[in-house]
This record gives sequence, structure tokens and C-alpha cells, in this order.
Amino acid sequence: MSIEVNNESGAVVDEAEFAALARHVLDAMHVHPQTDLSILLVGVDVMTELHVQWMDEPGPTDVLSFPMDELRPGTDGEPSPPGLLGDVVLCPDVAAKQARDAGHSTTEELLLLTTHGILHLLGYDHAEPEEEKEMFALQRTLLLTFLAAR
Repeated sequence: MSIEVNNESGAVVDEAEFAALARHVLDAMHVHPQTDLSILLVGVDVMTELHVQWMDEPGPTDVLSFPMDELRPGTDGEPSPPGLLGDVVLCPDVAAKQARDAGHSTTEELLLLTTHGILHLLGYDHAEPEEEKEMFALQRTLLLTFLAAR
């Protein structure tokens, strides 16, 4: 499994922790070990440009996901096919504000957003109430099992 973490944001983060989280999520979702994922941390200006360009919405956002091969989760007996999962783009400045509002650390918020972004790459969505319930429950379970194993 190739997980690349690039920090272009200027924020101090432990790239190895994000790679470990991604590996945990992909393993739990039975994603093929020869799957590639990129995680990119960017500043507000870059995130604003991406948000406008791809979502046609103003201002920065916390996380964007750009799927490539439209891979879906596998099963215990049959992992997904190998391929390019895609890119998760995070904005630590936006995450820091959300973390303050939620009463936890910026790192915890970024780990939550990373999990959220990876689930989007795997086809999960939260546009409908039932989808949101399923995705957010899975996101919580994946993050808590990762944090418990640290």
C-alpha cells in the first residue's frame, strides 16, 4: 500500500501518524494492499482555489476528496482490486477553527477529516440522512479503533 503524505500548509503535523491512520482505515475497509492514496495538507489560499474550482463554493473548506479509480471497499475474503484510490486534501487552518469550536485538538480534527475524506474516496456520502448515519458511524468507529491502538 502506497500512502503519500505531503504537507504544504506550513502547519506542524506528524505525517507518519496520518499515513498510519490511512493504513488502518484501508485495512479495515479491505482495500487491496497495492492501492495508492495521497494525503495533501494545504494552506487557506490553495484550499479556497480548490473549493471554488471543484465545488463552485466560495471560501476554504476543511477537506476535499478526489477519487481516481472509483474503488469500493472489499470484504474479508475478497479485497477491492488494486488501483489509485485518489487524493484527500486537508486545510489545517480551517480544521484548527473547527477543533476549537468542538473542544478538541487540531490533530484530532485533522485525523477525523482524513478518515472522512478516505470514506468519500471509497464511495460513502452523507447527502441523505441514512447515508449520513452510516458514514458518520463508520467514521467514528474507524477513528476510535485507530486512536485506541496508538
